[in-house]
Amino acid sequence: MPARRRLSRTALFLATALATALLGACRPAPAPTPAPAPAAAPAAAAAPTKPLLGEFGFDATGMDRSAKPGDDFYEYADGTWVKNTQIPADRSSWNAFSVLNDTAQARTRAIIEDAAAGKLSGDDARKVGDYFHAYMDEPGIEAKGITPLKADLDAIAAVADKAALSRALGGTLRADVDVLNSTNYYTSNLFGVWITQRYDRPTETVPYFLQGGLGMPDRDFYLEGGRMADMRKAYQAHVSKMLSLAGIADADAKAARILALETAIAKVHATQVQTNDVKFGTNPWKRSEFATKAPGMDWEAFFDAASLGSQEEFVAWQPKAIAGISKLVASEQIDTWKDYLQFHAIDRAAGTLPKAFRDESFAFYGTTMNGTPEQQPRWKSGVNAVDASMGEAVGKVYAQRHFSAQTKARADELVKNLLEAFGARIDKAEWMSPQTKARAKSKLAGLKVGMGYPEVWTDYSTLEVKPDDALGNAQRASLFAYHQQLAKLGKPAGHDEWYMVPQEVNALNVPLENRLIFPAAILEAPFFDPNADDAVNYGAIGAVIGHEISHSFDSSGALFDETGKMANWWTPEDFKRFEAAGNALAAQYDTYKPFPDAGVNGRLTLAENIADVAGLATAFDAWKKSQEGKPSVTIGGFTPEQRFYLGFAQVWRSKARDAAYRNSLLTGTHAPGMYRTATVRNQDPWYSAFDVQPGQALYLAPDKRVKVW
Repeated sequence: MPARRRLSRTALFLATALATALLGACRPAPAPTPAPAPAAAPAAAAAPTKPLLGEFGFDATGMDRSAKPGDDFYEYADGTWVKNTQIPADRSSWNAFSVLNDTAQARTRAIIEDAAAGKLSGDDARKVGDYFHAYMDEPGIEAKGITPLKADLDAIAAVADKAALSRALGGTLRADVDVLNSTNYYTSNLFGVWITQRYDRPTETVPYFLQGGLGMPDRDFYLEGGRMADMRKAYQAHVSKMLSLAGIADADAKAARILALETAIAKVHATQVQTNDVKFGTNPWKRSEFATKAPGMDWEAFFDAASLGSQEEFVAWQPKAIAGISKLVASEQIDTWKDYLQFHAIDRAAGTLPKAFRDESFAFYGTTMNGTPEQQPRWKSGVNAVDASMGEAVGKVYAQRHFSAQTKARADELVKNLLEAFGARIDKAEWMSPQTKARAKSKLAGLKVGMGYPEVWTDYSTLEVKPDDALGNAQRASLFAYHQQLAKLGKPAGHDEWYMVPQEVNALNVPLENRLIFPAAILEAPFFDPNADDAVNYGAIGAVIGHEISHSFDSSGALFDETGKMANWWTPEDFKRFEAAGNALAAQYDTYKPFPDAGVNGRLTLAENIADVAGLATAFDAWKKSQEGKPSVTIGGFTPEQRFYLGFAQVWRSKARDAAYRNSLLTGTHAPGMYRTATVRNQDPWYSAFDVQPGQALYLAPDKRVKVW
């Protein structure tokens, strides 16, 4: 279900510090508490008056002026940056998001270390400090060895029949997936659950049940030849090594059986394109129907262990996969399932186990999978672990220190202007009937925007954190988050959950809630600089805001009405014209081939490409309106229109290692940065801004330029 549409995707499947407890329970978390507005941070120095980047907010030194804009606008705007930039050794990719993420991570580290040093008051601060201290206590972790995980491994070893196996599998269930967000769509647990409002009754909350069970990112890793065959060999060796490190006998044979089991799971998995199709996934199932629609699992035992024994209604997102996986529970040997469960318990816990486990986890998921040559410093993974478990406790301080009222006011103004511009585009859409326009305007009018930080903060008072228990802290935090989600069931759907933290460099659209969210950390250069030229800001953060607005009207968002209900608010003729534009855009992106044997999947990336096309056009309109009555001034040799598009191109500067690049083409719902920059070829004003002529590589005849909204 399209709960969240994020602007960017990070590298997937690196070793995580979070481990999943197989057994046990935690009481539901209390309701969130109202968030006071963050206090203004004390001014350490006078605010800068010059743009952070270049003369007007754009880094002109990163251009390659020998390239012609009409042949390769990305090369023209960003070519020297691409040529000269080195991907840091502990990264699989590097881009504008990475730069801001480094800044946010350093700031977050300072907050966490202040908490650990007792410089911040309150119970949350103590827990944040204790969590980080436990994670950073490498001598203590080494001394304990595998002992902290032993009870979980012993519980798995004691499984003796299908009911016990089903309970063990149910105990791994977590609300750790989101269908259309590839940063956390994947779960190595056999199934995942996502708890949000119903697609057909938006005032009610329901669990969406999703496929899982794979240790590698996607079914193609198990089923395709070539590079994927090599990846399977490396994965099998990784499984064997992790089992051996844990002292489990016969590791090679068990690894072979685990790979065979995961391959069988992969064969019944839905594809990425199928999973991203909203119409494919809206299948309501009663709990009592699982036994007949997906026989094999002891579903009563499974749901009881998952604390869902009283939940009557679910939505099965990939029904064939759920049925296929359940069948394997009955057909495969219990011992093989036990090996599988033990491996994944070890693999998920690697970040909080001795160094040999962390090193092996990185060797496969970091180097083999994504081409990253060097493991990140321990403090970075510690910051990430705290963010994953107590991110809002840190985020409250982050917003106080690093998000000013002035920035919020400017961002709010940009959003207002973008919303007005999108409304004007709806009014001018010649292909749309008055009936559909009225519904579209109603949806736009109801769109809610969260800026900087949430209105309510998570209450961590029931989360137990110990200063000497890294793995236990991760397990308890995982259960805390799960039961916090379970607590939403049986209650009216609420729209105050942020899904991200203020220190996250990202943005998202929540179509089911008709809501946009922009964390504080993305509202900085190169996306937004209060001292930059308006044209650059509108081309950068304006296009980001327009992108997220447009997601409410992309190929998935357009299927939901102003209440978040999945409902057809289009006339048949209008929707056919909308789909035709989408088909043309998908075909356009299918032509982009960064490798001879691998290219962009225009259908998989369609919703994001629609949002880019519509968002950039909307940002241009909003910027032009904001400039009415102002003189057109050339700065640094660039006209205002040129500066607008250069600002857009600058935020998509990116480099990736080949392995990570190929993975993103296979599983990512966004096109790579250079092809997102190519969005300009569908924008009429870009042609006149850079005098792009027929015969140039990016030139599209006016009737071939895709216009959506």
